[in-house]
Amino acid sequence: MKRILVFVFLFFSVSVSFAQQQDAKQLYATAKEFMRQGDYDNATLVLNSALKQDPINLDMLKDLAFLNYLKRDFARSIEISKTLIEREDADEQCFQMLGITYKAIAEHKECNKLYKRGLKKFPNSGVLYNDFGELLAMDKDINGAIEQWEKGIEIAPNYSSNYYNAANYYARVENIFPVLIYGELFINLESYSTRTADIKAILLEAYKKLFTADNITKLMNDKQAGNFQRSFLATIEKSTSLAAEGLTPENLTAIRTRFILDWYHEKSQDKFPFRLFDHQQYLLQEGLFDAYNQWIFGAAASPSAYQIWNQSNEKKAADFKQFQHSRVFKIPTGQYYH
Repeated sequence: MKRILVFVFLFFSVSVSFAQQQDAKQLYATAKEFMRQGDYDNATLVLNSALKQDPINLDMLKDLAFLNYLKRDFARSIEISKTLIEREDADEQCFQMLGITYKAIAEHKECNKLYKRGLKKFPNSGVLYNDFGELLAMDKDINGAIEQWEKGIEIAPNYSSNYYNAANYYARVENIFPVLIYGELFINLESYSTRTADIKAILLEAYKKLFTADNITKLMNDKQAGNFQRSFLATIEKSTSLAAEGLTPENLTAIRTRFILDWYHEKSQDKFPFRLFDHQQYLLQEGLFDAYNQWIFGAAASPSAYQIWNQSNEKKAADFKQFQHSRVFKIPTGQYYH
């Protein structure tokens, strides 16, 4: 009889525990829906109810910290996040969450220490390199900022924001070559955002400057130029005549087509394997390179002209759009040449 009672008791305990977990999951899902709707008060209320059943759930606590940040209750958000970064299972988002809250109250000294600590624990975190760089830029330490963004690009090549910030930085200091590379990598990693349009405009301007006067020669003779930069410039220099009457999306397509043909004919890819150029070669082989260049430079040069091009080249535009939506652009580690 005792054995039966013990079995019934254990079965009942497990059933209650499972039911509570299910309830917590359902409450969490409801809270997330309120968050998506922008109803932060109800989201907080429901999330707190879920945490009563599962009080150490990391994801729920991160969302609670974020909710308090969105509600501008920064003190509460910091309180929660501080406990999270001390946990053994703390992830990089815990450090990121505390970092953006420190920035919101201009607590830059603590934020600086936080990012250094976070990068010791997560030395391959693209997001923490990016956020640390942005903090240093806020403090006018622009040299420190670009060091962090460059490190993020090297260590975590598929995190897009480091490219975005680096491309903007190099555009401001008129260092053309990394704008060309980082800008185009960025728009392939993050193809459809408001930031994409910004970088397309910067890319077009960088190509215009590249083919102005003797800038290619100057860049090749720059003492700080690496072998990858010199190889790129020596190859693209062969197309200088195509830019004699100014740059358009059409002659940029011709210039970049010749560049890819020459780059692979000379087997430069053996010395400098590079995902971006492999991508361009594939688009050229598949008949999509014209549409790709229009997507970049046509949209930046003249949105109305780009719309006309799309209407006149419906199949090309549709094929490229389908390709864009069906592929994931990934950059291998080890292809960092800066």
